Amino acid sequence: MPGSPPDTTTLGARPSVDASEDARSGSPEVNQDGLLFDLSGLNLDRTIVDRAGLERYLPHRGTMLQLDGVLWQNDAKTRAIGVKHVRDDEFWIAGHFPGRPMLPGVLMVETAAQLAAYLFNVRQPEPQLAAFLRIESCVFRKSVSPGDTLLILCQEHKIGRRRFTSDVQGVVEGQPTFEARASGIALGPFHGSITGQP
Repeated sequence: MPGSPPDTTTLGARPSVDASEDARSGSPEVNQDGLLFDLSGLNLDRTIVDRAGLERYLPHRGTMLQLDGVLWQNDAKTRAIGVKHVRDDEFWIAGHFPGRPMLPGVLMVETAAQLAAYLFNVRQPEPQLAAFLRIESCVFRKSVSPGDTLLILCQEHKIGRRRFTSDVQGVVEGQPTFEARASGIALGPFHGSITGQP
């Protein structure tokens, strides 16, 4: 009906897209399992960087630090897997949506962007305040609910002195929840503390 809001409570299946079309559109490339990279053989049972450690590289604090930790990163620090434990006391629960809470897509992407900024910063002489420039080819595939453990896969696509682009993906129980290509820029040094924060 004209003027009615779209139904946001169901997610449709992704239409099949030719691989060459994905490549032309700048979409992240995925393997036959639908993942950015193979997770087999990786130890994801321990946290190598916790929230306190992330605060050395990210300016986000309080409820805006969406990333709970880093579980794995390769030696070159061009790939990493982060984690967000979706709790039942998150600030968005009451309103998105009452009776059927679903992690907002923008927060999934924000979580992934924080991991991309971490990967950029962990290789810098001093951490940089990184801001988003662009989100491309973002596709949501599966809803994420309280109680879920959201893994975030991040793979560097391109890096320069101040700019970086990463392919990012969310995964719950082996199933992709979203993927996108995120670009950011360094705005200047970040010294691991925020004015007015302890």
